[in-house]
Amino acid sequence: MSKFKSDKVMPRYFAIAVVMTLIGFAIVGKAMYIMTAKKQYWSDVASRLKRDSVIVKPNRGNILSCDGQLMASSIPEYKVFMDFQAGTDDSLGLARRDSMWTEKMDSICDGLNKIFPQKTAAEFKAHLLEGMQKVQKNGKVGARHWPIWKRRIDYNTFCEVKQLPIFKEKMYKGGFHWEEYNARRKPFTTLAQRTIGDLFGEIDSAKNGLELAFDKELRGTNGLMHRRKVLQKYLDIPVLAPIDGADIVTTIDVGMQDLAERALIDELKDPQVNGEMGVAILMEVKTGDVKAIVNMTRGADGEYYEMVNNAISFRCEPGSVFKTASFLVALDDGVIDTTMTINTGCGVMEMHGRPMKDHNWRRGGYGTISVPRALEVSSNIGVSWIIDKYYGSNPTKYVKGLYRVGIHEDLKLPIMGYHPPYIRMPDTKTTDRAKYWSKTTLPWMSIGYETQIAPINTVAFYNAIANDGKMMQPRFVKQLVKDGQVIKEYEPVVLKERIAKPQAIKTMQTILEHVVSQGLGKKAGSKSFKVAGKTGTAQVADQHGSYHSGTTRYWLSFCGFFPADEPRYTCIVCIRKSGLPASGGGMSGVVFHHIAEGVMAQNLKRSVDDA
Repeated sequence: MSKFKSDKVMPRYFAIAVVMTLIGFAIVGKAMYIMTAKKQYWSDVASRLKRDSVIVKPNRGNILSCDGQLMASSIPEYKVFMDFQAGTDDSLGLARRDSMWTEKMDSICDGLNKIFPQKTAAEFKAHLLEGMQKVQKNGKVGARHWPIWKRRIDYNTFCEVKQLPIFKEKMYKGGFHWEEYNARRKPFTTLAQRTIGDLFGEIDSAKNGLELAFDKELRGTNGLMHRRKVLQKYLDIPVLAPIDGADIVTTIDVGMQDLAERALIDELKDPQVNGEMGVAILMEVKTGDVKAIVNMTRGADGEYYEMVNNAISFRCEPGSVFKTASFLVALDDGVIDTTMTINTGCGVMEMHGRPMKDHNWRRGGYGTISVPRALEVSSNIGVSWIIDKYYGSNPTKYVKGLYRVGIHEDLKLPIMGYHPPYIRMPDTKTTDRAKYWSKTTLPWMSIGYETQIAPINTVAFYNAIANDGKMMQPRFVKQLVKDGQVIKEYEPVVLKERIAKPQAIKTMQTILEHVVSQGLGKKAGSKSFKVAGKTGTAQVADQHGSYHSGTTRYWLSFCGFFPADEPRYTCIVCIRKSGLPASGGGMSGVVFHHIAEGVMAQNLKRSVDDA
């Protein structure tokens, strides 16, 4: 074994150790240099290479009519901005940017003025110069996200802006960039506007109507992508694809909706009516499908607009359309029949110290009339006398009867703003005057006062009578559709299989037909087919809750179904107006007539086309 020769080996080890030490000092020195002198440079490089998680919004689903026509759809809209620091990374960038903008500024501002004439070229120039000269927190000059136009613009306008000088350059060079939004558009403008619903535009959030009720289904699911800047270009790396929202197919028929809206507005504008508000609802008897729903309120300019969904939210004392429910309870309980007569006297009868009057009391009243005739002529005395006679000693039985026949039913509508009916049970011990039950409560409740009911509940009740006693939930949406395939069906919902005995329903159907053929509802009738229904005229409180403010407000209504011998549609029309004349049959009944005639004419045309 050879001897270790230290005189030869140790110098080599020493040389290697020195080299390694020098390399270590060099690495540490370089690191210190990068951390101090070159810190800003490498921070800028890191910012250019930064990976961000970007949410990708899906397309919102469409809302369609029952025959597939677009009622609400999403189209792209844009907000446009300028990055005045774009292209200024090198030492000459700022000077190059300033000279470029000096050369092109006037032509850009002239172009913007032509696209947005609301603002002059000089105003645009001052606005852009303000953005160019804005000093940022890091000391750099020029805003990074300066709005060119504060409101959203459509795609065609966006394309025009993008063709302007500098704006048409690549984003990292020119600085022009944008944010894209899903804007909601309604091809049929105001048709069923409050029922279809709206969005809060700035945040793409559902506001009301079906847009809000089915927001989850319409919205879809957000996607995700990583955005990475490499060599002054952005690379989008998909991580999770967005899932577009489903389309919803409503029950609304565009033709019927348009017909109902025009008929109601024409009557509201009639000088004799001069209505403050109007509601019309058209339902399909067998399914409960809402084919048309109109909510018109007079604006400050005298025109009528869909402002509030009063059809489902406006609860008030319904007036004489409620008498049908009172008589149906009595018929179902068997305490009255069609042969019974009532002595209404001269049109005025004292009920527990308070005068009950018929509408013709100044002309001597109706005298002795039958039960069916009391409904045909809408005799307050006839209805209230019957209910007080047979339920006065047990008013709870009467109210339970109202609950049983469905006029009090909670329809559980999907649309926000719906208020279920308020029909109180007898209570003589409460200190709340609004809930207190007095001797006069029963007779006045029987003719449509002392209750609070929205039009949608009244029409659902009459629809049950037309449907031989089966109460259907009003249906607004039939299907969810995705990529042309039905992914969910919303079947008709039966709320009550039978609201009253079959014989009581048949009797009421006949009486309601006579109300139109030989009673106060003649103007709602038709020469081509039979109509059944009931008029209603009620004095309602003003906006301060007063009935005696000097101006009397009336709630005029007509609710019925057609054709009476084979019911297909149920309709209610309500009008609120101030002062006389005021007639449910003569005003709301006229609108009902036009809707019924138009709907049957449309059905006849479709039948001929199908043949």
